[in-house]
Amino acid sequence: MTYDAVVVGARCAGATTALLLARAGHRVLLLDRATFPSDTLSGLYIHQPGVERLARWGLLDQVRGSGCPPLQTVTYSVADVCLSGRAPTLPGVAGAYAPRRYVLDAILAEAAAAAGADVRDHTTVTGLTTDDDGRVTGVRWRTADGTEMTERTGLVVGADGMRSTVAKLVEAPLYAQHPNLTCVYYTFWAGVTGADFQIYERPGGWVAALRTHDDLMLIAAYLPQAQFDRVRRDAMAAYRATIEATAPDLWQRLADASITDRLYGTGDQRNFFRRAHGPGWVLVGDAGHHKDSINAHGITDTFLQSELLAGELGGDDPAASIGDPVRLDAALARFAAARDEHMAPNYQTNLVTARLDPTPDRLAVLRVIQDSPQLTDRYLSVVAGILPPEELYTRDLLARLSSQAGGALARDGIAR
Repeated sequence: MTYDAVVVGARCAGATTALLLARAGHRVLLLDRATFPSDTLSGLYIHQPGVERLARWGLLDQVRGSGCPPLQTVTYSVADVCLSGRAPTLPGVAGAYAPRRYVLDAILAEAAAAAGADVRDHTTVTGLTTDDDGRVTGVRWRTADGTEMTERTGLVVGADGMRSTVAKLVEAPLYAQHPNLTCVYYTFWAGVTGADFQIYERPGGWVAALRTHDDLMLIAAYLPQAQFDRVRRDAMAAYRATIEATAPDLWQRLADASITDRLYGTGDQRNFFRRAHGPGWVLVGDAGHHKDSINAHGITDTFLQSELLAGELGGDDPAASIGDPVRLDAALARFAAARDEHMAPNYQTNLVTARLDPTPDRLAVLRVIQDSPQLTDRYLSVVAGILPPEELYTRDLLARLSSQAGGALARDGIAR
C-alpha cells in the first residue's frame, strides 16, 4: 500500500485535509479532475475563524501576499435598520478575507504538496475497490492521457463537492434534507465605494458585496428558488433589478462602477447532510454537508471539518490510526458526530435566512442593536462565528428588549 489516504478533490476541503494529514505523518495522494490554478463557483468569503486557521497553518501571509485585502468594515441594511462597524478581529487576524478561488485553491494545493502529499490534477476517479466485506480499499482513476490507474489505500476521503463522485460510489445516504430555497447570481465590479463587506436584505431579495483582489467587488444577488425558471431567461436583468430593489444605496453607487467579468449563477443550492463515513471512506466539506451559500459559511466550515478529521487521525502513531480498521472506524465515527454537532447550528440559521423573509421580531431586535455600538460589535462577532449566538443576549440587550412590545421578542434567526 503506497498511500495511507487518497483524497479525492483538491480544492478547499481536499487540499486542507491532505495538508493536515501529510503534516501529521500520513502518506497522502491528492487527486482532482481540474487543473490548477482554476476558478470555481464560489462566494469567496472566509469568516474570521477560517482566517485564523489559515494563519495557524502558516498560509495567511500567502493570501495577503497575493494582493487580497482584509475586509475591515461592515454594513448590514434591512428595512429601516442599518448596522455598521469595524469587522470583528481575532489575535493576528485583521478581519475576514475573500480571495479569488483560483488564488486560494492553488495556495492550498501547493501547501499540501509542500507538506509531502502527492498532488495530481487533471485526473478523473472512475471507481473504488472493495474487499469481500465491502470495505473500501482503493481508488480507480484515469489520467489526462487516458491511462487507467488503481491505488490501494487505507482510507478514501471524498472532498469532491456537493455532487461528490465518492458519495455516489459508496451510496452515502442523505438526511436532514431540506428543499432548495434560493438561486444566486454574481459578478465582479470595479470602482465600487463603501464598506468592504455590505449586506442588504428585504422580503424576497438579498444582496451581498465584498471586496476581493484588484480592488474588485463581488456583488451577489439572491432570489427565491421558486423564481429560478423565470430569472434564468434573462439573468442579468433579474440580477440588476434585485440590486436596485434590495440595495438602492448600492445601486446608485454602481452608476459610476463597471462590470469586469461575466455573470455567474446557480439554482442548485442544496441543503443536506450526508452520512459522513463508512468502512474505509469518509466525506469532508460539501461532499458530506451542503447549505445555501447565503451566509457564506462554506469555506470556513470546510476548514473546521478538515481540522476535525485530521485531529482524529493524528496522535503519536498516525499510521496505526488508518492502518487498523477498528481504530479507523472509531475515529471516523467521532469525526462524523463532531461534524454534525458543529455544523447543525449554522445549518438551521441558514435555512431561516434563505427564506428571504425578515420577520418583525428579528427587525425589532436589530433596531435595538443598532442603537448601541457595543451590541453592534457583539452582533457582528456572532455573525462571524467568533461568539456563540447565546452571547448576543447580554443583560443590556435583554433590558432593552424588555421595554419593547412587552419584552417577548423571538430569538430565532437573529444570530445569522
